[in-house]
Order: sequence, then C-alpha cells, then structure tokens
Amino acid sequence: MMLEIHNLSAAYGMHRALAGVSIDVDEGEIVVILGANGAGKSTLLRAVAGMCEGQVQGDVFLDGEPLAGVTPDEIVERGIAFVPEGRGIFGDLTVGENLQLGAYSKHARLRQQENLARVYDLFPKLKERRSQIARTMSGGEQQMVAIGRAIMADPKILMLDEPSLGLSPILCKELFQSLKHITESGMGVLLVEQNAKQSLAIADRGFLLENGEITGQNGAEALLNDPAVQAAYLGGAAGETGTRSGGKAGVTQAQATTETEKSFVRPRGKVGTVASADTFAGESITALVARAAGAGKTKVNTPAQRPTAPAHQAATPSLTPRGGGSSYRIADDPEVSKLLASMEESAQAARSGGSSYVSRRQTTRTESAPLPEIEVYRKSTVEVYRRGPGGNLEKVEK
Repeated sequence: MMLEIHNLSAAYGMHRALAGVSIDVDEGEIVVILGANGAGKSTLLRAVAGMCEGQVQGDVFLDGEPLAGVTPDEIVERGIAFVPEGRGIFGDLTVGENLQLGAYSKHARLRQQENLARVYDLFPKLKERRSQIARTMSGGEQQMVAIGRAIMADPKILMLDEPSLGLSPILCKELFQSLKHITESGMGVLLVEQNAKQSLAIADRGFLLENGEITGQNGAEALLNDPAVQAAYLGGAAGETGTRSGGKAGVTQAQATTETEKSFVRPRGKVGTVASADTFAGESITALVARAAGAGKTKVNTPAQRPTAPAHQAATPSLTPRGGGSSYRIADDPEVSKLLASMEESAQAARSGGSSYVSRRQTTRTESAPLPEIEVYRKSTVEVYRRGPGGNLEKVEK
C-alpha cells in the first residue's frame, strides 16, 4: 500500500473529531470517504497533510515511511499533495503562474514540463487561458487550477476535499471524468466528497465515516447498491435496491406509479357533465346585463327565444335550466336580487343624466347631521426669556 493510516485520532480541545480511523490507498486507486457534515472528513485529510490545528495521534505511512512529526512542506516533498476545500488558489496571479508555484519542490522541478503537459491534457481549458487572472475564472475553472497545481507537485497521493462543491452538474461530470484519468499514471487519489453517486461511480473502494469513526467499508459498486448507503447518501429508501442488486425486492413500475399518484393531492370534481353558466341560467350573462340596463324598455330575447319578462319582473327573472328540471328564480337569492336592483337604478340614473341620483345623495347629506369640525393645526406659542442684570431670567413681552 502506498498510503496507510492506522488508528488516527484528532481532537480540538475537548471535542473529538476522529477516533481510531484506519484507511489505506493503493497505487492508481481512487478511495472515497463518505460522510455527513461534521463527520471529520476534512480533519482526516488535514491530519494526513500535517495541517491539522488540533491534537493528532496515530500513524501515517507513505511507502512504508512514517510521516509522524513531519512538516507540511516535507510531506509534499515526499509525495502527498492536498487540495483543500475552497481551492485556495492565488487569485491575483495568472493560471500559468499558479501552476508553476505547484512545482516548487526539488523532485517536482525536475519533471515540471512533463507534469505541465499532463495538466494541460487533463484540463484543456487551462492551456487556453494560461494567461488569464485566476480570480476572473468560473468556480469550476478555478477548481481545475487548484487540482492542476497539486499535480504539478508530482505527488504519489492526491487528496481532494469536496472538489465538486459549488459546481454545476455539467462541470461536476467533467471534473470526475478527469479524476478518473489521473490514476492512469499510477497516482492514488483519496477523495472526500458528498456527491456519493458520482464519486462512487469512479472510485474503487469507499469508507463510511460517522462521528469520527469508520462505520463501514467496501468496494465502490457494493456501496452504490447498498440499501443503507442509498438511504443515507443517494436519496433512496432502505429495501429499494432496484435492478442493481440483482433484482432483489425491486420496486415495480406499477408500484412506483401508485406511489407517485399518492404524493399528489387531486381536486375532487362533481359527478356528471360540467354545465356552463349559460346552460345553467338559460341565457347568456350579456343578455342578463342588457336586460337590467334596459329596465324593460329594450326587448332582449333569450337563446331559447322566450318573450321578455314584464317590467315589474325585470329584476327577478325566472331561470329554467336547459334539459328540464325545476325552475330557479334569482329573487330567491337576496344578494343577487339586491345586485340587479342596484344595476337597474344605476342605469336609470345614467339615462336621466344622473340628476335623480345626485339629488338623492344631496338630500341624504342635508338631512344627516353635520360633520364635526376637528382642529388639526394649532398655533404654536413661543416665549422668549433673557437674563437680567441680577442674573435672573426675565420674560420678554412681544
């Protein structure tokens, strides 16, 4: 094994972040660590890189050589490169300058051109934009710069902390495809990622980290088909293994359709055919309004060519639904009757120039009690004083 982690523990004061974690990464292998926020994933990578601020105990070996007590720069020199969460690139430098800074170690400088060609082969966009200021690039392109800078260190083990964080689905897919190509040169990858589906799709093995402890490990395909992993990280439910588990207890299409229908609330409709307003009233709404405005002077025929109702019944016409049935009178509804009466009154007032309506309003205002007068503004009072010869204040009369 190239990288071996044995019984690694870390604590920040009284808070325990890791407890006896053991992980190994072989040459040309991708190992993914899955876990929720606060499980200790980032602490694990920082402890291996020698950058953990807490108290670290345990053993880390690279090619059989212990890394306990080794400084971070020496760990990079020995062959471990770390891409932290948040990328950490130099935003005011160009893409090419960021990549050159990754080859600062002695053995990396010997293979600088070879590694630079590898980076440009993995990320062609970086070659096109090698003169561009890094902070002007998109989040996905900046992530490419961070990974490319780590590759320039010519590491044996590449550690990545949430590389897909904040990236679009398309960029995530491109990034994970590039990570798969990285291992072709024999480089091992230790990946911390919450995107379990895509990370397990490219990984060889996986570890489950919960509350600082390893709770499970298996091949990537086995973890991808594990019901517990699906329920915790892939949005599935326990027991729904589907076709990936060899056809065990799969959910049929009919069951899925039934469950989908249950998840929606469907409005309850009335039984029978839907009748329009015209069918219910026996005539159109336009005819009703015209009859009320005409106040019996204009003859309006219904769609059934019924004779116009007498003037005293204009406000309360009898409506018979088409197709038979008992008759229905609007007068039976007090609100509708009041509305039609108000429409007739307004129409008569409009024809007479509005004189009767105005006179009625004026009469009502005259007969009612006068409105009380309310004093809104009050005159302010200003008093002026001055100090007299004896030191006393004296009021100045205006």
